[in-house]
Amino acid sequence: MNRGGLKSYVLRLPEEPGVYRFYNTANQLIYVGKAKNLKKRVLSYFGAKQNLSRKTLRLVHETNRIEYTVAESEFDALLLENNLIKQFQPRYNILLKDDKTYPYLCILRERFPRIISTRKYLPDQGEYFGPYSSVVAMKNVLELIRKLYTIRTCNLPLTESNIKQRKFKICLEYHIGNCKGPCEGLQSEEDYRDDIEHARYILKGNINLVKAVFEKQMQAAANRLDYERAQHYKERLITLEKFQSKSLVVNKALTDIDVITVTGTEKYAYINYLLIKEGAIVYSRSVEIQKKLGEQNEELLSLALVELRQQANSTNTEVLSNLPVLTIANNLNNTVPKIGDKRKLVALSLKNALELKREKELLRAERPSKNNPALEALRYELQLSTLPITIECFDNSNLQGTNPVASMVRFVNGKPDKKNYRHFNIKTVTGPNDFASMKEVVGRRYRKLLNDQSPLPDLILIDGGKGQLSSACEALKEINLHGQVAIAGIAKRLEEIYLPEDSMPLLISKKSPGLKLIQQIRNEAHRFAITFHRQKRSETNLQSSLDDIAGIGKTTIEKLLRHFKSVRKIREASFKELEQIIGKSKAKLVIDANKKAPAG
Repeated sequence: MNRGGLKSYVLRLPEEPGVYRFYNTANQLIYVGKAKNLKKRVLSYFGAKQNLSRKTLRLVHETNRIEYTVAESEFDALLLENNLIKQFQPRYNILLKDDKTYPYLCILRERFPRIISTRKYLPDQGEYFGPYSSVVAMKNVLELIRKLYTIRTCNLPLTESNIKQRKFKICLEYHIGNCKGPCEGLQSEEDYRDDIEHARYILKGNINLVKAVFEKQMQAAANRLDYERAQHYKERLITLEKFQSKSLVVNKALTDIDVITVTGTEKYAYINYLLIKEGAIVYSRSVEIQKKLGEQNEELLSLALVELRQQANSTNTEVLSNLPVLTIANNLNNTVPKIGDKRKLVALSLKNALELKREKELLRAERPSKNNPALEALRYELQLSTLPITIECFDNSNLQGTNPVASMVRFVNGKPDKKNYRHFNIKTVTGPNDFASMKEVVGRRYRKLLNDQSPLPDLILIDGGKGQLSSACEALKEINLHGQVAIAGIAKRLEEIYLPEDSMPLLISKKSPGLKLIQQIRNEAHRFAITFHRQKRSETNLQSSLDDIAGIGKTTIEKLLRHFKSVRKIREASFKELEQIIGKSKAKLVIDANKKAPAG
């Protein structure tokens, strides 16, 4: 649709709240926006007296089609906008994301539920609490629960029939008082569920409810002169009070409050969110948002509040902020406090937002972005949210299905980081299946980084077209990383760039320094994979030659491999070295065979 056609279409839009969507000529969703008045808002992009930024002009120029959805209210439009952004991740929309996976605590759906820590959010598995801003914070809560209650840590299937058949025996945890032995029927399910219910109060931040229970139990024990039991409950009260004192921020009267603050620059916004229960911070998160179309800080608060409340599972009805939240649900009360303890909470949140800003600006100052045009070009051409300082590229190699291997090369600041190159033997795939092999190695690589809590790359490159890229994306989806790390595929024939869930390739100018860097990285990954494949094929051929030596059996070959580690080293070994391992006669057989074997 031409510009005149778009404007005439916009003039027919309703003057009601809703969400509008911009599509390009490839029918890709490139922008989602909300509006109190659809017609006025969308017309502001196409009006004659427009005063738009360069990025917004580019958005308008790319727009070929517009769709809209009417909503009941501006807040309903905000919710729909948020959902569409998360689902489709349009290139011109800001995204609230970072490169971390946060830890949760989960009460599993079991007959005698365990409480576990995890970084995977799988709602069907159980009831989740968190995410926690750090592993330390999560472990402190879990340690508190295990001090107060006897929650089992084993993974035995404690079904009613298994317990009746006495399939299990109590373990050390029972003997040291950390478990009451439900595996042998020594603790009833009802009693165990009481402990879980109280643990749930703590996980929700309702510590005063738990304290009231312990105080009541302590008093009852004292009244019946059971002083030992009363002391038991007193010690638990002391444990709770110590934990609470560490996380108290102002006073216990401040409860069920969300705090959100924003600060920023022309290009970035920095937002901090705090969840307050009984005067304590039970959840905190700071996020950096790159402004795509020059959004104002006040605009970003509404979108960020919806997303962060969802992540924190907040049901609080009071929201404190340093700027007014422009669009907010009817059941929420937003204030910008000027004095008192609530003002202190806002100041604390803003301090965290400013600290994130300081960290990010220092990091950017250390990154040579202006001195590396290739990285700047890549960021622009692939519409990346951050400069691709660290790039990892994967390639497969096999010859007629034999010795399938893969490689990964790593570039930092546009230069090879050879000490962090990686080789992969394909373990789960048989035959020449490039797609399955790519899925395996990408999954193995980033599952390990997550487990080790190591930094993720800024960009993942896949040597191949749509098929290989889709397989890599499947691997990222299985470990909940899809959408958190930028990924692209490069097809060899026409040097086309493919992006996830985009059927049309991205054609970058052959003169672009960004494309030249991608080609350099791809070629290095290919070289590294081919070298490893040739080495493996040579090893296989050499081992086959060992099998062919008359008088040398499997046991002897295993001895040699255990000592020399590779067939190549066996071939290079002297007669004396071989004699020490397998004796004189067999050493002579190996030496004679090596003399007859062709070089290579």
